[in-house]
Amino acid sequence: MTAVRICRILRTAVPVATTSLLAAAIPLAAQAVDATGHWEGSVEIPGQPLVVMVDLEETGGTWSGTIDIPAQGGVDLPLTGVTVDGETVRFTIAGVPGEPTFEGTLAGGEITGEFSQGPARLPFKLGREAVEVEAPSRPQEPKPPFPYDAEEVEYRNGDVKIAGTLTLPPGDGKVPAALLISGSGALNRDLELAGHKPFLVLADHLTRLGIAVLRVDDRGIGGSTGSTWQSTSRDKANDVLVGVRFLRGHDRIDPERIGLIGISEGGLVAPLALNRVVPGTIAYAVLLAGPGVPGGDLLRQQLRRIAAANGAPAELIEELAALQDKGLEIIASEMPRAEAEAALRRVAEEQMEVSPETAQLSGEDLEAAVSAAVENNLSPWFRFFIRYDPRPALGGLAVPTLALFGGKDTQVDADQNQSAMEAAFAASANQDVTIRRFAEMNHLFQTAGTGSPAEYGRIEETMAPEVLDLIGSWIAERFVD
Repeated sequence: MTAVRICRILRTAVPVATTSLLAAAIPLAAQAVDATGHWEGSVEIPGQPLVVMVDLEETGGTWSGTIDIPAQGGVDLPLTGVTVDGETVRFTIAGVPGEPTFEGTLAGGEITGEFSQGPARLPFKLGREAVEVEAPSRPQEPKPPFPYDAEEVEYRNGDVKIAGTLTLPPGDGKVPAALLISGSGALNRDLELAGHKPFLVLADHLTRLGIAVLRVDDRGIGGSTGSTWQSTSRDKANDVLVGVRFLRGHDRIDPERIGLIGISEGGLVAPLALNRVVPGTIAYAVLLAGPGVPGGDLLRQQLRRIAAANGAPAELIEELAALQDKGLEIIASEMPRAEAEAALRRVAEEQMEVSPETAQLSGEDLEAAVSAAVENNLSPWFRFFIRYDPRPALGGLAVPTLALFGGKDTQVDADQNQSAMEAAFAASANQDVTIRRFAEMNHLFQTAGTGSPAEYGRIEETMAPEVLDLIGSWIAERFVD
């Protein structure tokens, strides 16, 4: 989403749903020559087999490989611990909670055995024959031909190149525009995650209503350069302002009718950008599941909501929350880097020992996971996020603002963040603020069951039509001729 992502040490540690495999390990063959090459098959999840595609290679006695998980958008995920010992084949995907591992036997041109992730144990089978992959149904995803134009665009913020797509309504006149701002993590211009492309769907909907839409790749993704984790939300706001400047100079865009639409962290970045320009530069803001409290407070509630939605027992949730508090205190402190790394490493090790999804990690895999956790959580992006309080910027908004929340959002809790945002707006002079909560919606504004991120990919709906309609009509009533 996207969504505010929890780095590993702060990740909700609960049993991973077997339908949400992010990595896997696959048995190899008795003989190296038999195990090498391409394998396809599935993990036998009851009622919903999960197709996987594995490529294994042996060089100088060392094995390596990758795995694709089409249903989850996983492509060329690296394998670790790949071993072939007689007829036994084993491998794991590094850096994924629960140490998802395939271990099986190669015989008769097939690898069969047991897949494990956390407490889950499921049979799997791989063969040489191609497996038909049924793409997840995404009925809202637009297909050509489109009744509008699309331009591939680039612009620069210093040394960083930003690449994206600008969709333009037909005609020659100047039109209003929206710049879409993604959530946390490094995401492409379509906000592609869990097999969905929310920004593609939103851009298509708005452009058909007469609103030009610019959507871009985050730093370090697609055609954009730079690094997301080594930058901060403030840097992202700078990228947004460069994008606004690009739109203001486009011959089809009305410079007086350019707005920002941000989801999750993007809902924090939009007010941050707006407060840094002179009035009239940006005409409106749409905040989708935007934070209303500092990131550290948001993540504390996020852990509890996701853990509960995934069925974690109350005792475990409290234990994880206490460890999270320790980690956040270290990350937010001003202690020297070396001291912070050592202290955070101890917390990470304790958390991984307690968490069912990481308790099986050991040796090199545990060391890699702990090191990644420390690096991610001490990154410039994460340290800025947990400290930053969005309320002053929200109170400083002086443009028409639409803020939407999902009642089943487990990542940006509506009770916590909507109330804080309402209080910030109530204390401001902004007279055109609309705030709505959709009771059955999750963080991506899909009609949801529990609201757990594990559901995102299983829901056909990319963004609820009533949410699309509200965003479109709200902008059109104010800015479309």
